[in-house]
Amino acid sequence: MSEFQSQGRPPQLDGQAISHHSSSIDNTLLTKALADALNNATVESRRKRRWNIFFRIIFLLIFILIVLGFIGAKGLSSSGIQMDEQGNIITRYTAVVDVKGMIADNSEASAARVINGIQRAYKDPNVAGIVLRINSGGGSPVQSGYVYDEINRLRSLQPDKPIVSVIEDIGASGAYYIAAATDNIYADKASLVGSIGVTAASFGFTGLIEKVGIERRLYTSGEHKAFLDPFSPQNAIETAFWEEVLTGVHDQFIDAVEKGRGKRLNVRDNPDLYSGLIWNGEQALEIGLIDGLGSTATIAREEFQAPFLVNFTVKDDPFEKMMKELGMGVVSGVKAAFPEVEWR
Repeated sequence: MSEFQSQGRPPQLDGQAISHHSSSIDNTLLTKALADALNNATVESRRKRRWNIFFRIIFLLIFILIVLGFIGAKGLSSSGIQMDEQGNIITRYTAVVDVKGMIADNSEASAARVINGIQRAYKDPNVAGIVLRINSGGGSPVQSGYVYDEINRLRSLQPDKPIVSVIEDIGASGAYYIAAATDNIYADKASLVGSIGVTAASFGFTGLIEKVGIERRLYTSGEHKAFLDPFSPQNAIETAFWEEVLTGVHDQFIDAVEKGRGKRLNVRDNPDLYSGLIWNGEQALEIGLIDGLGSTATIAREEFQAPFLVNFTVKDDPFEKMMKELGMGVVSGVKAAFPEVEWR
């Protein structure tokens, strides 16, 4: 018998052995827990990755479908095929080219955009007639002149394809200059028409800088180089010269209108016709500034017998437009030092 048994006491366990055994169990459980957690994390990560890949593929497919749809629609339009709302192919329609807003370079109503739209309409054999849909108070005489000249050129090449102007809210100054080149001009009874004149506005600050105590220093190499400088006093000779320049531009405007409208203008009974005044549609009809009252739809339906309208106006590229809306457009030019001359 052992000593413990002989003394009647239970055997005592070694404390180090118990501690070592307990530590082994804890390590095993900890290792298993860590392995399970790592395995679960790996499974969850794979699951998320699969869903991410799935959604990316779906997004890519949707994007491709949108692009293909855009390209297909653009290709269908550029191919000259026009369809109505029911999907029927239209073989005879009225072309519409918008002249809206300020007529100026790099604007929506720039000569380049308007001319491009008109040229495309003339080239389309299915176009029964062209409507310039005007809603503009005018702008640059140069841009207006470009459009005027191009309309006359295209009319001489294709006299069988009519082109008319329809004035909506306003067709004044440079916008009316453009309209005068078309076969006929129509407007609503409340439209504003005319304003055959020229203006060039500026300011004079000579009195202000004297009160503030500012000394003006200006160096030029020509006697009249700074004749439009707003910080210099007016000179009678230079003022007369500038009025002569504007009168010349005004005469060009009048000549263009008379060539376009011919005997339809009632100049004799209306001495203020070229004074820069503006009239409503009913008054403009009496004076001879327009040929009738009507809308784009009315003209397309009754004059061209082609009620289906197709817009040939040149639009911004969608991506370029989006970039501009995000504030990433690039300024392409700097305004000249001279005051802008406009038809008024």
